[in-house]
Amino acid sequence: MPRPIDPERHRARRLQIIDAGLTVFASHGYAGATTALICRTAGIGSGTFFHYFPTKADLLAAIIEWGTAETREFFAAQEGRADARQVLFDFVRHATAELEDERAAGFVRAVGGQVGDTGVAAALEADDRAVRLGLRTWVERAQGDGGVRTDLPADRLVEWIVLLLDGFASLVAGRSGFEAAREAPMLLEQTERLLAPTR
Repeated sequence: MPRPIDPERHRARRLQIIDAGLTVFASHGYAGATTALICRTAGIGSGTFFHYFPTKADLLAAIIEWGTAETREFFAAQEGRADARQVLFDFVRHATAELEDERAAGFVRAVGGQVGDTGVAAALEADDRAVRLGLRTWVERAQGDGGVRTDLPADRLVEWIVLLLDGFASLVAGRSGFEAAREAPMLLEQTERLLAPTR
């Protein structure tokens, strides 16, 4: 009779592999991130790896999904706040803080090379939906209380916030010397200009 699965232990092991995968994808790219190297970094055997992730692409998608879960958790944690405008700025800070991780640039590049994989593409689409849904909720609330401009529909403002964040991530990944921590104040300044209520 098989042993019962300990959910906490299962979750911890899965996160251990996800963290190792993030590290290896970031430093070696997708092609160079062999499952053997990921296993060594995680301190596990290949059997354990394949028990959790059938393929390397499944692991890449799982890392994206982990980020999506964090985005949903961020927005869920804001419920009850009355300062909708500030929630939007807090999310921009949250997104840029993730890009301050030294692994972020390499990971963004690794993902960029795998957008043709159906599982990775689906994970990216789900992540984009979660970001847009969360932002739209708070943009609409901020428009309702006069905290942000109302001359553009909420979806259009969301589109531009996403454009700013995606462009910022692209520069972190693609331009040597573009550091998230140093450049984040400029991103916040541009977000402020974008959202400023019309006079």
